[in-house]
Amino acid sequence: MPADLPLKLILFSVGAFILGWILSAISSRMSNRKQSPTSNSNDHRIRSLEADQRVAQTESEKAKETRGKLEGDLMDATTSMEKRDVVIARQQEQIDKLKRDLKVSVRKTRELRGELTDRASEDIKSKVKLREVETELEVAHVSADMITTGVLDYSLTEEFVEGDKEEGDESDAKSADDSILGKAVKDF
Repeated sequence: MPADLPLKLILFSVGAFILGWILSAISSRMSNRKQSPTSNSNDHRIRSLEADQRVAQTESEKAKETRGKLEGDLMDATTSMEKRDVVIARQQEQIDKLKRDLKVSVRKTRELRGELTDRASEDIKSKVKLREVETELEVAHVSADMITTGVLDYSLTEEFVEGDKEEGDESDAKSADDSILGKAVKDF
């Protein structure tokens, strides 16, 4: 409809121009008849009407050319809008697909992170247990070495412990054990 509006406007303008010209021609003829009719004025009038007709035809042709150009521009704009709509639809599909992929990736990453955290905590727990076992083995090995070399004598420590039990003082027993162990470590 917007392309028809300039055409209608042009046609109305041309129609109004022709109607005005016809009315002015009729009024001038009426006034010329009352005055003196001459063939010279009629020829002049015919020439002016022919000139007006040529001008009106030229304007009409220009209006038709303008209308054709505007219709062509409208068609081009319509096709480009349709192409843009197709491109936008494709891009929206890609965006939706990427969003879905991102959600899946985030979920998988969270699951893997949780799994790795569990594995790391299990690994740390097993390393701590391993160190405890290694420490116990080292203590047992050192104790065995001390017993075989005679540095550690359980009979001596038992006398201190038994003597302290009789007295009822546990703190003295611990200090005696510490002093015996300290002496054994120094001798070792």
